[in-house]
Amino acid sequence: MPTKLLLRWNIRPETESEYFEFLVHEFIPGLNKLGINEIQVWYTAFGNCEQKMATGITETAEQMRQALRSERWAGLADKLSDFVDDYSQKIVPATGGFQI
Repeated sequence: MPTKLLLRWNIRPETESEYFEFLVHEFIPGLNKLGINEIQVWYTAFGNCEQKMATGITETAEQMRQALRSERWAGLADKLSDFVDDYSQKIVPATGGFQI
């Protein structure tokens, strides 16, 4: 069953330009190298929740577990933590469309 990774965070204001460089040049390509595809990044324009949400899908739950146990993922998550606060992640069955 396809599995979706849901990531949420707030960007630290003092790291905004470095964050965007990292997101585009390292984070998204890194997720693809882990086999996490169909990456989408959402910006919250209104409401009381995290500023950003990112999603990605693997073909199976086992592929997602392997990706998230990898050293590459640990490195990406660690570097992301340099730029963001209020980080959370969740794995859910991918049902299509917008999921939270």
